[in-house]
Amino acid sequence: VQLQASGGGMVQAGGSLRLSCGASGSDFTINAMNWYRQAPGKERDFVAGIGSGGKTNYADAVKGRFTISRGTPDNTRYMEMQMDSLKPEDTAVYYCNVFARSPTTRWTHYWGQGTQVTVSS
Repeated sequence: VQLQASGGGMVQAGGSLRLSCGASGSDFTINAMNWYRQAPGKERDFVAGIGSGGKTNYADAVKGRFTISRGTPDNTRYMEMQMDSLKPEDTAVYYCNVFARSPTTRWTHYWGQGTQVTVSS
């Protein structure tokens, strides 16, 4: 499973950004798709996730400001995260993550390359 994330950038506090992530590869099934973030000098933290049935989950720090969504029924290997009312403390490298398996592998977490989000005050 290969993940490609995009959409990071620099924005002023109160602004918005949209991140996207697409998964590619052959013959795999995705369960959950998630976003994590890692600020300088800190651990990587969960931000938001969406399950195969569409159930969403958010970290308390982003509830009400971030919205995660998954692709159409024809494209469930794609997700986006709309980030509104951004704060300087949202500054971090954001990582796309999926929990997936293939006929020959167990359920495994896969990671994409990070995309930088910088929010200036």
